[in-house]
Amino acid sequence: MSIVRRNNIFDPFSIDLWDPFQSFPFDAFRSLAESRPNYASETSAFANTRIDWKETPEAHVFKADLPGVKKEEVKVEVEEGRVLQISGERNREKEEKNDKWHRVERSSGKFLRRFRLPENAKVDQVKATMENGVLTVTVPKEEVKKPEVKAIEISG
Repeated sequence: MSIVRRNNIFDPFSIDLWDPFQSFPFDAFRSLAESRPNYASETSAFANTRIDWKETPEAHVFKADLPGVKKEEVKVEVEEGRVLQISGERNREKEEKNDKWHRVERSSGKFLRRFRLPENAKVDQVKATMENGVLTVTVPKEEVKKPEVKAIEISG
């Protein structure tokens, strides 16, 4: 539930989202972030790279949303000890002297995510594809052999 407030109580269309930190002592930080839009976005790129990991009967599948990132700017590696590493960089848009930024919400900078793969991962058969800004990394699984059960006849 969002708390809303009105800029003008007589105007029903002047609804804004309530900001509990408006006029809080941290306004100095907020003005710094607004005056330097890159300051906030550079630090958020690392945390904003969201990756889904699902396990199917055949493989572990990782999906990362990387809009605006070319496949040449992404690196997928498997390190010693079955660690899958996905890294890359979102390049910042070039700033012109006459440009005036009103809002900067897209993050830029380097990102890096690491995942320890389970014992059943075939790390030598990892495949990665990039389509429409979505990176898909597929790590096949070794087939789990069911233990053979042998029935023993009871004599007596």
